[in-house]
Amino acid sequence: MEALKQLLEVAPEVQAALDENRPVVALESTIISHGMPYPQNVETALAVEDVIRSNGATPATIAVIGGKMKAGCSREEIEHLGKSGTNVTKCSRRDMPAILARSMDGATTVTTTMLIAHLAGISVFATGGIGGVHRGAEVTMDISADLEELASTPVMVVCAGAKSILDLGLTLEYLETKGVPVLGFGTDELPAFYTRKSGFSVDYRVDTPEELADMFLMQRALGMPNGMLVTNPIPEEYSMDKAVIDKAIEEALAEAKRLGIHGKETTPFLLAKIKDITGGDSLDSNIRLVFNNARVASLTAAAICRKKKA
Repeated sequence: MEALKQLLEVAPEVQAALDENRPVVALESTIISHGMPYPQNVETALAVEDVIRSNGATPATIAVIGGKMKAGCSREEIEHLGKSGTNVTKCSRRDMPAILARSMDGATTVTTTMLIAHLAGISVFATGGIGGVHRGAEVTMDISADLEELASTPVMVVCAGAKSILDLGLTLEYLETKGVPVLGFGTDELPAFYTRKSGFSVDYRVDTPEELADMFLMQRALGMPNGMLVTNPIPEEYSMDKAVIDKAIEEALAEAKRLGIHGKETTPFLLAKIKDITGGDSLDSNIRLVFNNARVASLTAAAICRKKKA
């Protein structure tokens, strides 16, 4: 851990907030380099940071730049990630040794954002949706590293549920096995990323950021090593019709199978294909749900700080 800290650069603004027990919210960088085209990716990344600031917290966009783990990227670094796009390596846990040793750039996934956030002392992370157990995983064994990270890294992840391209039932079973609490913010039902309902129940419904803070702090007091998953439904006005998105997912899955897409290329391919099929509606929904998650994460991070002072 000490050796890793020498490779960690915490932005002065972020470090000052942490030192003064002010709320900080981590953000991933894969959405910048692999999530959408330039300049929309940079505009969206900066807009998410603005949402966090407007809700009283400090944003910390996380990435690997030149072999350094960055907890808080500058505007110039975000611009670099956006312009470089998919030339930046999508960096999961298994990629970290190579990316750091070779002084490369890496766009962090949920997994590596959690890892670096924890190393920097950041407890709350807002993203779009987590990875999970892929459909057909009983044959392919395609299970996202996000789930293992949630099982071993004590960070609260605020998302709009697992991506609906996944097997949501098996994803919940996996999280239960690993002891990761799945909370629904204002809902009893697991959100399905583009839509507000999935047909699967969460472990507990939570209606306020204060209650989320209480549960997270209790988890830490108990010394549990795992993270906490907060699922926050996409706002009603941006939710997509379930029949439309389900049809798009089935078409995208069939195309991926035909082309032999697998491994870490699967999710970016499917999301891009769904965007094309829906005429860009899915991307618009994706952006709006990230804004909503950033807001809830900021309010929760602030509540955690208040309770630590009390």
